[in-house]
Amino acid sequence: MGPESLEAKQKAAVEEVLKAYPSKAAKNRAKHLGVGTPDDESQKTCGDVRSNKKTVPGVMSQRGCAYAGSKGVVWGPVKDMVHISHGPIGCGQYSRAGRRNYYIGTTGVDTFVTMNFSSDFQEKDIVFGGDKKLTKCFGEIDELFPLNNGITVQSECPIGLIGDDINATSKVYAKQTGKVIVPVNCEGFRGVSQSLGHHIANDTVRDYIFDGKVDTLDDAIVPTEYDVAIIGDYNIGGDAWSSRILLEEMGLRVVAQWSGDATLKEMAMTPKVKLNLLHCYRSMNYISRHMEKEFGIPWIEYNFFGPTQTIKSLRKIAAFFDESVQAKCEEVIAKYQPMVDAVINKYRPRLEGKTVMLFVGGLRPRHVIGAYEDLGMEVIGTGYEFAHDDDYKRTKEEIFRSTVIYDDVNEYELEAFVKKLQPDLVASGIKEKYVFQKMGLPYRQMHSWDYSGPYHGYDGFAIFAKDMDLAMNSPVWAHTKAPWDKEA
Repeated sequence: MGPESLEAKQKAAVEEVLKAYPSKAAKNRAKHLGVGTPDDESQKTCGDVRSNKKTVPGVMSQRGCAYAGSKGVVWGPVKDMVHISHGPIGCGQYSRAGRRNYYIGTTGVDTFVTMNFSSDFQEKDIVFGGDKKLTKCFGEIDELFPLNNGITVQSECPIGLIGDDINATSKVYAKQTGKVIVPVNCEGFRGVSQSLGHHIANDTVRDYIFDGKVDTLDDAIVPTEYDVAIIGDYNIGGDAWSSRILLEEMGLRVVAQWSGDATLKEMAMTPKVKLNLLHCYRSMNYISRHMEKEFGIPWIEYNFFGPTQTIKSLRKIAAFFDESVQAKCEEVIAKYQPMVDAVINKYRPRLEGKTVMLFVGGLRPRHVIGAYEDLGMEVIGTGYEFAHDDDYKRTKEEIFRSTVIYDDVNEYELEAFVKKLQPDLVASGIKEKYVFQKMGLPYRQMHSWDYSGPYHGYDGFAIFAKDMDLAMNSPVWAHTKAPWDKEA
């Protein structure tokens, strides 16, 4: 199928999806759906879609809330702090241990990521307030877990609705004990998605961690010209570890990585590095920009999904340093090339020409495109749960062909696009997984790597390729058929 006929088919699919809506809803949703092409300069964003707007009432959304952005993404993986889900028990339980943010430590002794700490609001707490209960929680945590290095308060919706002052309560306890207590006003109803929760959490890092507010043992850490920090890598399945291997092999010193496997002191030391390496732009660009403005630390985005983007990113990072690092960078690339060749030679013949549709949050709807292309696969649709316009501008740089773009897509729309465009694979979040598997369609859960990983770096690419092959070429699909095959 030629490019023109493909683009026409994709635009027809968008029009067909919109016909199911009442006129007002269709007019609104039309702004969030489009067809992006890499060479269309008339489009302000990829597909010219509108993003970061409130979801249409009555139309289902896959978005999370501000609490999810703060507790589930930014603060939750910090391993040596206790993170209180302040409010009813449900939010804390739902956000506990879901993303596989790997860490080194002894859970319940010096690390606490997968534990559920909740103030467990009851009806009387809603009526009379929960500030006293929060103070009691602080005391119990310090008594039961004396090796914690700080506490964050992750506000759920009722806290903002009843007007509890978690900031004052935290300040009093911090003054009495000398502990680092970080109140985060991330009530779920704030903003239009979890994106505002990222921003709010970034601001609390700025206000409570930086500028000497945390002892960083400066005398024990001697700065070098090769110090870098990994920002916005949540170590899902060990992603940050596989990235550190490459950075350290090329002569850099990773002083901090956060928030996956992060410690409080690592975060506090970050303003002393020479370069911040930003992986998830949407969740951590705010604090990266702050460090650039206040501490003069440059930051760059990098992408370690697939060998093509990994090589490109390694060279971009090395260009910030001297010739010795640049030479080691080329040595690293050469070292892993035989491994890359072996992986591609094994899996590309099995995956060549297969099509995939993506829908995830964060950075993956654009970052993983290159990894699929390295395996000979084609991305024919992609979109985000909670992106902003600048995310879609960055997406435009990643696509090489006409691609359906959908922002905050709902289940009806995604299923309709899949039926119309007939991809060979859908890669999305956990909420969509069983919908498409029951349709007889190969699927990979790309929110937490379907309980696999890591996917970053060279080691991660080998696992990624194997997983895609397992999904696509499993014999189970011989026992079922996709809807369009049944119709045929």
